Amino acid sequence: MSKRDIGQEILDGIREVKAYKAGTKVLRVHALKAPAPPKAIRTRLKLSQSAFAGLMGVSLRTVQDWEQGRRKPSGPAVALLRIAEQKPEIFMQLS
Repeated sequence: MSKRDIGQEILDGIREVKAYKAGTKVLRVHALKAPAPPKAIRTRLKLSQSAFAGLMGVSLRTVQDWEQGRRKPSGPAVALLRIAEQKPEIFMQLS
């Protein structure tokens, strides 16, 4: 296995950012689509609200609020919902 030169990687990254800001480089960007509604994901996984809340690391009340439109998932919850939707086998191993 080859050794990484972390210092050089950081310098390269800083140079890329400077070039991007100067307009001389185009950076790759990835647009992430919003996950399906929590209820649709939970139903597809055949989980109760309580079990889904446990895997998500949130309260049952939070899941209920999401499903009834009183609140929207944000931050890490959105990332976990993407995983649950795209890689359900991995999500189900979170217990």
